Amino acid sequence: QVQLVESGGGLVQNGASLRLSCVDAGRTTSIYAMGWFRQAPGKEREFVSGTNWNGRSTSYADSVKGRFTISRDNAKNTIYLQMNTLKPEDTAVYYCAGSAINYIYVRPEDYQWWGQGTQVTVSS
Repeated sequence: QVQLVESGGGLVQNGASLRLSCVDAGRTTSIYAMGWFRQAPGKEREFVSGTNWNGRSTSYADSVKGRFTISRDNAKNTIYLQMNTLKPEDTAVYYCAGSAINYIYVRPEDYQWWGQGTQVTVSS
């Protein structure tokens, strides 16, 4: 059974860095593509970044290109999101998502599994 668990969120200052982690605690082989989404208060959940099954294909939202890096360690059933030069507008709950299809979708409804989310707050 897939069980995605995020960690690494926190409160940081403008310009700081954070690294989020998401582990499939169920250690299944059901997940292929994985992604990070975020949702700020009063806003819809939006795509941040995604990776295919082997980590060789990645995708980023324009708002985070050049600042965020997604990576994947299948031996540890874990994906990461390295977030540099954080801005106040990056403040949101960040969610990890998994798909049974090896394609980096950008719509939340195309992902079958979700973590509980981790809060990232960037102060100005």
